[in-house]
Amino acid sequence: MTETIRFKLNGQPVTLDTDGDRKLLWVLRTDFGLTGAKYSCGIGVCGACTVVVDDKAVRSCHTAVRDVKDKDVLTIEGLAPDAASGKLHPLQQAFADLGAVQCGFCTPGMIMTAYALLKKNPDVTREQVIAGMENNICRCGAHQRIVQAIESAAGAGKRG
Repeated sequence: MTETIRFKLNGQPVTLDTDGDRKLLWVLRTDFGLTGAKYSCGIGVCGACTVVVDDKAVRSCHTAVRDVKDKDVLTIEGLAPDAASGKLHPLQQAFADLGAVQCGFCTPGMIMTAYALLKKNPDVTREQVIAGMENNICRCGAHQRIVQAIESAAGAGKRG
């Protein structure tokens, strides 16, 4: 059944007439052309499809679009509004600077999970980073650099 769903997407109001049961991942990728969130496991386990909804990390492959009605949805594409000018979000910059990116497939989900983690607790400890990122899977083995990048971005937030 078609519903009218309104929400904010990367800071901009959007309206969509669609089946409310459609998964947010496919709405983002198909209807809005935002391909940063990736399809991987399809059951909300791996984290490659993670986006942030009202400052919480959410698995978009497992979230019905009706569940984001009247909410704020942030994707990797909206994280750094000045990215075209070369200005990345501190998390993105830390991932690049510390080599936390290898194949890049899991990176958007990692960054969005880390973003939500730091929104909740900007003074995060190493143990909290490790626990907070535990359910995002990276097969390239960059976990130590990912943890270092998140710690670095948390520190950058404290400096300015």
